[in-house]
Amino acid sequence: MQQLTVASLARDIKFEGFLLVRSAEQRTSSNGGKYLDMTLCDTTGDINCKMWDGTVQPPKQGAVIKVRGTVQEYNGRLQMRIERMRNPGPGDDVDASQLMPCAPEPPEDMLNEINRTINRMKTPELQAILREMIKMCGDKLMYYPAAQRVHHAERSGLLHHTLGVLRGAEAVLPLYPFLDGDLLRAGAIAHDLSKTMEFLSDEAGNVSDYSAEGQLLGHLVHGVAQVKEAARRANVDGEYVLLLCHMVISHHGMPEHGSPRPPMFPEAEMLHLLDDMDAKMNEMEGVMRRTPVGAFSEKIWSLDRRLYHPRTQVSEPDPFDNDNRYTENKDAYAGLLNG
Repeated sequence: MQQLTVASLARDIKFEGFLLVRSAEQRTSSNGGKYLDMTLCDTTGDINCKMWDGTVQPPKQGAVIKVRGTVQEYNGRLQMRIERMRNPGPGDDVDASQLMPCAPEPPEDMLNEINRTINRMKTPELQAILREMIKMCGDKLMYYPAAQRVHHAERSGLLHHTLGVLRGAEAVLPLYPFLDGDLLRAGAIAHDLSKTMEFLSDEAGNVSDYSAEGQLLGHLVHGVAQVKEAARRANVDGEYVLLLCHMVISHHGMPEHGSPRPPMFPEAEMLHLLDDMDAKMNEMEGVMRRTPVGAFSEKIWSLDRRLYHPRTQVSEPDPFDNDNRYTENKDAYAGLLNG
């Protein structure tokens, strides 16, 4: 399947090829006409698409469709105007592994690394709570993204982000030996696990909507309840339960970002910094992949700025080739779309 990638699209480019449906709905314009508003993607990114034909019904989320269209720019962001759209036919050569955004490591490997970290901890109270929390997440943990949009919005993205924060914790602990290492590790593992209750995702990592709990409580409040329930099941009480609850509810850092309390001890502050760093680096990595070298990106609304792709990055190839980072586990994910 040879076609342009989403990351390579630019204004005025004509595109024809297969894309995965992230979301699609029929809307009504200001003049009363019907149109399709869709987000379509491949492994390199996604793009908003419009089809100004009120007779066409929106495709199912998670479906693969073939589209023909022209890339335009609207409010500083790329957008594709779809001219034609159809489902794949028997003779189409569709490589589903090139369409499904997924974490760069197999979920089994990421979860095993997290479990090995828990097993090495020297604080039995935290070990017991974390084991219960992971058990409460069940199979969802293997495929859930970390977000509907923005950072780690990919299959197994929640594990990807959790492990990124945990690896960051391991890196900074030697620099700040006064920190309680087990407490920071526990916060890194626990802080976002309740996202498995916050929104609704299929096994391809596509989020259709937020759950009632996600809308009414959010993952910070539900995360505190999850910690307390895990502690109850593990028959654990004491200050570690309170500290871990505080780390969950404060990891966004400030009220305007959703945390009703700021981090109030060093491990909580470090968790906030690591969480923010991993989320922003993941998003910036995606922006760099779709921004030409020497150019500025469109405005990234979650970062409230445009990003520049430095020319220095082409002087020597990075040994970690972003274009091939999904090849190890692509076969496992391809079956989700082909089956």
